[in-house]
Parts: sequence; C-alpha cells; structure tokens
Amino acid sequence: MEDTEVIVLMGGLGTRLGLADRPKVLADVNGRPFFDWQLKILKRWGFRKFIFLVGYMSDAVKKHYGNGEKFGVEIKYSADGEKPLGTGGALKKADALIDGDFLLMYGDSFMDIDYQEMVYHYADIKNDNLLGMTAILHNKNALDRSNVEYKDDGRIFYDKFNPTPKMEYVDYGISIMAKEILRNIPADVYFDIAELMNSVSKEDKLFGHVVTRRFYEIGSPTSLDEFRAYARQRFLQKRKAVFFDRDGVINEIILNEETEQLDSPFEIVDFHYKDGAIDAMRKLQDAGYLLFVVTNQPAAAKGNTTLKKLYALNRWLEKDLQQRGVKIEFINMCPHHPSGTERSKQKFLLGECDCRKPKSGLITDLLSVYGIDTENSFMVGDSYTDVLAAKGANIKSILLGDLKCDACSRLAGNKPDFIINDVTELPTIIRGGTNNAE
Repeated sequence: MEDTEVIVLMGGLGTRLGLADRPKVLADVNGRPFFDWQLKILKRWGFRKFIFLVGYMSDAVKKHYGNGEKFGVEIKYSADGEKPLGTGGALKKADALIDGDFLLMYGDSFMDIDYQEMVYHYADIKNDNLLGMTAILHNKNALDRSNVEYKDDGRIFYDKFNPTPKMEYVDYGISIMAKEILRNIPADVYFDIAELMNSVSKEDKLFGHVVTRRFYEIGSPTSLDEFRAYARQRFLQKRKAVFFDRDGVINEIILNEETEQLDSPFEIVDFHYKDGAIDAMRKLQDAGYLLFVVTNQPAAAKGNTTLKKLYALNRWLEKDLQQRGVKIEFINMCPHHPSGTERSKQKFLLGECDCRKPKSGLITDLLSVYGIDTENSFMVGDSYTDVLAAKGANIKSILLGDLKCDACSRLAGNKPDFIINDVTELPTIIRGGTNNAE
C-alpha cells in the first residue's frame, strides 16, 4: 500500500457551499478541514504517497498540507494553471509526476472502504486488457443517479450522461488505473474524467469493484451538514463497542475434508451461524453498542483457499447480517501467517505482522478511526489469542467456552474478564454482569 500513489482531485470551488475564503476540500468539519478526515482513513490503510491536483485557491491547500511531513505522508502538487482543465485534463497534466499504476479519488467525498481489498483485487485481475478498476455501489438511484452497468464477468459500462435501465450501480469515486490510461486524454484541453471512463468502458477495459459502505459528498450545505453529524458521531463521540472473533463465536467451525482438520468455512454454503449468535448481536446493537468482527484468517497464506474467497465471504457476511437486522461496522481480517505451508502460493501473505491475534493490531487499528469508549467495550472470542488481544487493546475480554489448562499457560496470568458457555449469555454479561472469571 505504501508504494501506491494516491492522486486526489482537489479543484472544486465550493460555490454551492458559499465558501469565500477556502476551497471545498478545506471546508470546516467539526474544527478540521474536510479532507483531513479522509486522509486519516487513507493513512490507516498504509498509503503514504500523494499527488494533489489543485486549482481554485491552491495556495490555501498547499499552506495547510505542505509537503505532507506534519501528516506523516509525502505530498506533491500539480496545478491547473491559468485555465481550468477539468478533472481529466488535470490528471493528464500530472503525467510526469506519476510513476506507475495509481489510485484516483475525489477530494470532496468521504469514502471509507477496505482499500487493501481493492488494491489486491486490482493486482489479482490485472492484465493487458485492463486499464482501470472503479469502485461501484449497488445504488438504484438512492444516493445519486446510477451510472454503471455491472456485467457478469466483472467488467462495467459507465455513462454519466446517458443512463440506461440496466444501470443499478453508481460510480463510488475511487478508481485504480494503469498509467497507460493517460494516453486516452488529450493534452492542455478541458476534459472530464467521466469521458475517459466512458471510452475505456466501451473498450471493455474497465472493471468494477463492488463496495457496500455508503459515501458522503459535500456538494451542498445539506450534505456538508450530514457529514458533519456523521463525523462527530464517528470520530469525536466515545461509543461502546463489541469486537467479535468470527469462527466459533458467530459461526460454527467445520471439518476441512482435504486437510482432515477443523477449520474456518471458506464458502457461503459451509457457513452456519451458531445458535443465538444473531439474536445476541441484535440485542447488543439495540443497547447502543457498535459491532465489529476481528478475525484471523490464515487459510490463503497456508494455501487452503484464496484471498479473493476470504474477502468475498466477508462481504457476504456483512450483507447477510444487515438483511437480518445486524449492522457490522467493519470486518477487520488478518490474512497473514508467519511461515505458511508447502501448499502456500500467495507468498506476500507470509511473515510476521502486527494484526495477527494474540497481537492487538486488529482492534487498535479500528480504535484509530472510530471514537470508542474502551473502558466499556469488549472482545468476545473462543481462544486465548482473543483474550490477549483484548488485553493489549485495553478492553474487557469475554471467553466463550471452557478455560483449558493449555490456554491458562499461554495467557501467562492474563485471565479473561468473563467466561460464558453460550453466546446467548452475551447481552446479560455485557449489559451489567460481574466478573465471573476469578
């Protein structure tokens, strides 16, 4: 992620917002410029190289962000000059600054997705017939007018100006593009990114990456106020949360017939919820708790499945629980393994990391981008690794199942705060139970 250049379109005037003293990306959101909140998300995923395409009041942007050092990133600038070039023209002008494939995004939208998944998806399918991949949201004209047809093979047809009845998706505002795509843009003329995406999609060289989380744009005073309210609740207010391990807590562990070992399900058909898990999660949600899933999933690293399948199952789980009335704020997955096996193929997943439990990285990563009341938040798991991860993140731990002797030795004196025998006990324990692990 740290080698991927992020190009941000920042030429918006903010006319509808009535901003006389600053460009749109610097609009005040709870005491901070709007794009600061998006930069916080991008840094979370490890992006460190940025190119800002600036126009209106570019000096104000440069004054605030500088070379990026105070934000822990590297920032370069490309300016329109005397005449506006449009989004496509601005991108073309930055050609000399761009080293290779890049991530392109709008600076006036807040977009919180699993960027690592999208970068992996692009790398996984990249070939000579691909010039770009665009994040798309199944929208049906809900948040904005749908402008994308999503085809069975993953390719998309994009047309911002001439919608068709088949368009149920909307361009989300994030694309990953091969540098060669810049050849399709004329130099030194006004040109819109929408024209570029339309022409490339007609050549069947534009793929879609489906995302599930809504975006926030600040094109009007109403939408700006909506994001201010969201950001206040998301980042500034301290809210209670429950972090769930997945396998053995939310769903049953299954027998992997190939390895003849108990393992996680890799396919939807093998995914079976534990009795009472959904109801327990729904009750906690109704009690005001944010719900997260933090899970070790080393199967792709071991060669037992692919990373693509792991991501697909996460997206399905998120959507299926939502349909059952349970909103998962985020599924944070560690796909790594220290050494792998003789079957390992995706070698980039091998090695030490900060996210594999019992390390607390999966939890602390989320704490960095959510306002969480750690004193009243919990980690629920069925292993000593979950207890230790909770300890490292300074939240309470709940162990599902018996505390076996081998687990006691690995805990090294760090007892769980609570022990339960059934997931249905969770709401009672969390909403006021006393420590029962002594």
